[in-house]
Amino acid sequence: MSLPTVEIETSAKPTHSVIWLHGLGADGNDFAPIVPELVSPAWPALRFVFPHAPVRPVTVNGGMPMRAWYDIVGVDLVSRQDETGMRASIASVESLIARENERGVPTNRILLAGFSQGGAIALAGGMRHADALAGIIALSTYLPLQPSFATERSAANGATPIFWGHGTGDPIVPLTRGVSSRDLLQSLGYSVSWHTYPMPHSVCAEEVADLRAWMTARLAG
Repeated sequence: MSLPTVEIETSAKPTHSVIWLHGLGADGNDFAPIVPELVSPAWPALRFVFPHAPVRPVTVNGGMPMRAWYDIVGVDLVSRQDETGMRASIASVESLIARENERGVPTNRILLAGFSQGGAIALAGGMRHADALAGIIALSTYLPLQPSFATERSAANGATPIFWGHGTGDPIVPLTRGVSSRDLLQSLGYSVSWHTYPMPHSVCAEEVADLRAWMTARLAG
């Protein structure tokens, strides 16, 4: 089933797409305001796709129903991972990529982005995807499903560039969790553009500027 989305086109007939997954308890509107701050006039026409995650009970928040890409059982994020929920969200991302393909945007012109939980799905899904993406943007996040990653990763995305931004004071996804995920990816040969910022679990202006520069290189082709 396709997810509902918020969509913003920077001009008519987009040739590139950015699929951007929100964090726990937010929705597709959460990062829509970043578009005018982020977009460079030099870029080609872009379609930003901000999907809404399904509503589900979240154990770590007392079982309260909220938009979430998967359930979180423990605050350490890695014990008893909700593999079923994660794989369902990865399948939803596959559907979103396929829809962009149907609308005329090839996979090598799609950037997959996500914040926190959304970033975890962007990483896990993007690097398992059968066709090469233009890049993956991982903000304040970590790589889930690590035990199966080495065998399930796609050779097509082995050289896909990754932008990773993380706050040094993040109380939700600790910096150490991001660092260990980065180290694993680099040990497998991935190119990770790693950036840290003096911030909590959030996004800052310096990060947006760094991301703009990184995206400019990815959107040149």
